[in-house]
Amino acid sequence: MTEFETILNTHSFQSKKTLKEQLSSLGVKSGDHLIVHASLKSMGWIAGGEQAVVEALMDSVTPNGTIIMPAQSGDNSEPSYWMLPPVPEEWHEPIRQSIPAYDPNLTHLRGMGKIAECFHRHPETIRSPHPAHSFMAWGLHADDWMREHPLEDSFGPNSPLGKMVNADVKIIMIGVSYESCTALHLSEYLAPECTVSPQGAAVMQNGERIWATFDMADVDSDIFPELGTAFEEMNPGVALDGKLGQALCKIVPMKPLIDFGTVWVTEKRMSEVVAE
Repeated sequence: MTEFETILNTHSFQSKKTLKEQLSSLGVKSGDHLIVHASLKSMGWIAGGEQAVVEALMDSVTPNGTIIMPAQSGDNSEPSYWMLPPVPEEWHEPIRQSIPAYDPNLTHLRGMGKIAECFHRHPETIRSPHPAHSFMAWGLHADDWMREHPLEDSFGPNSPLGKMVNADVKIIMIGVSYESCTALHLSEYLAPECTVSPQGAAVMQNGERIWATFDMADVDSDIFPELGTAFEEMNPGVALDGKLGQALCKIVPMKPLIDFGTVWVTEKRMSEVVAE
């Protein structure tokens, strides 16, 4: 959709001010800690675009709160797994040997969207050190939650998700639904019978660029919509639905979702074992 088409499909003027009013009506306030997943194109035309969205979020939670977004860079990973698109097999080893090492400032975000890309550029945003599955944050707990991120723990207990799960964190999904809810990978890590596969990424170690190998848990975001639906059915009223811009918006508490998700994934894995 072109920008002109977006304007034609936007029903009223939208700006940082109108976004802040909507966030307030959704209960977002100073001191809140938000994991944000957002689709800018779903929001309609906004004066200032993605910058207006980022600033509205920051103004709403203030430095007393924290904003967190996924900052994944999936092309710094084992190339033999790449499917969208795949690369020739004879390129695999040259890629391992030549792809630049992860740099939290320079390494681009893959598939995270314009709002996340804008957030990454903010000088006070801190990005975690994982080369493929980093997170980034701004605000009160940004430094603490982003400081460490072990290679083998992309979304597990020692990742940023694991550090923040027991805090009063909310997940806000703007124009997207549970299929984009990265936090649910923590449930996959916490559930028993989690399998792993070998992975790799280019990193800096002792001032030298190396190809580091590690085991990563096998995750599957395709199950998240079904999990999210079950969560809301079992917990009526737990999700707050509204709008931000023209996008449908959903806010859910992180801890109850992860606790439910861990049990749900556990039961799903057990049923699959019985079926086999």
